Amino acid sequence: MYTCGPTVYDYAHIGNFRAYVFEDILRRYLKFCGFKVKHVMNLTDVDDKTIKGAKASGLPLNDYTRRFKEAFFADLDALGIERAEHYPAATDHVPDMIRLIETLFKAGVAYHAADGSVYFSISKFGKYGQLARLDLQGLKPGARVAQDEYEKENLSDFALWKAYHADDGAVGWDSPWGRGRPGWHIECSAMSMKYLGESFDLHTGGIDNIFPHHEDEIAQSEAATGRQFVKYWMHCAHLVVDGRKMSKSLGNFYTLRDVIRKGYSGREIRYSLLSAQYRQPLNFTFPALDAARASLRRIDEFAARLNEVAEQNPPPAAQDSKPETSGCPAWLAGYRDKFRAAMDEDLNVPVALAALFDLAHEGNRRMDSGRLTPPEARVALDVLEQADSILGVLKHREDRPGELLTALAQKRQDARKAKNWAEADRFRREIEAQGWIIQDAADGFKLKKKHA
Repeated sequence: MYTCGPTVYDYAHIGNFRAYVFEDILRRYLKFCGFKVKHVMNLTDVDDKTIKGAKASGLPLNDYTRRFKEAFFADLDALGIERAEHYPAATDHVPDMIRLIETLFKAGVAYHAADGSVYFSISKFGKYGQLARLDLQGLKPGARVAQDEYEKENLSDFALWKAYHADDGAVGWDSPWGRGRPGWHIECSAMSMKYLGESFDLHTGGIDNIFPHHEDEIAQSEAATGRQFVKYWMHCAHLVVDGRKMSKSLGNFYTLRDVIRKGYSGREIRYSLLSAQYRQPLNFTFPALDAARASLRRIDEFAARLNEVAEQNPPPAAQDSKPETSGCPAWLAGYRDKFRAAMDEDLNVPVALAALFDLAHEGNRRMDSGRLTPPEARVALDVLEQADSILGVLKHREDRPGELLTALAQKRQDARKAKNWAEADRFRREIEAQGWIIQDAADGFKLKKKHA
């Protein structure tokens, strides 16, 4: 699985993370279904934007992009996005790109233009335009476009290698065609094939990548190898803010850090970003974030209640670490199966979430009436845990205190019985420092997780 990663010229914005959260859900679900996933996400650290940004800041290219690479990984952690197996940076793979361009010369689809750059001749690749469903009727053979990103109207030969220009400053590599740098599109072809082979299963990205980027990837990769480049393409739709395209000029442009500074957690933002099916446009609003907070609070409270019921009859230690699901009650199995069926239906997360909230509604009814047994509560918690291995937004098992916390709480209880109040306060502070609250009860004590 290959994912078009960030161009590290600035902090990634919430539209970028809509795509990365979708790809994380896909990765997690494939693993849940038993597939072994080898995931590659590139880091574009040399292109028109990064060179322009480095020049404006007065920093060498690597120094300029390094801070945005580090910020990107911190943002992934904030959103609970699993790490890919490989994060190749373009600047580390220029020799691979040069070798691929040499192969394209041998295949007769690359040419060295008078401006010193190397271009791909799209008229010599018969399948060009199939992914984006382009109409090539008005194509003018030999027309060229040098920019990394361009509009659909620019059905022209694209740059594989850009000849050095004074605006590039110190950025450049020697090649058989003179000093210069790779075009954006060749970067992904070279890096994906290096780590995944000439043909692989899945390629993902936003719909804005379909043309020109993914169309150009297909052309140069298949022209070089004669093999199908990718078996399946999956693209997520755009994110808009308050119903409008995100734009700095409109004042509705947000990085992840901007939203966190407004008081929202990474978990709440993640929930909001995955709340629409990935092929449907997502309208990002702050009221929607408030609704995400309320939804998560509802499921958290349900999980907390389940934990209380489950602990009334603790399972044997051997089962506590890996709950049994073979005896799943029919009512729980129904919600579990609805969740799985929704995810099988092209990652239909909204329907999958609805199944979880229906489970919570029914589970709360059963607890209210005293009909939910401790074994059923433990199975319900396991169903939530399975869902969370895919969604990455719920809190359930982590709300169960471990042996250390329980031992501290018992020591506090013993100190209180001995009227050693200073020692009891010390244990209470240790418990609170780890994010828990201890509550005295008629039958001893209860430990509850602090919630933001």
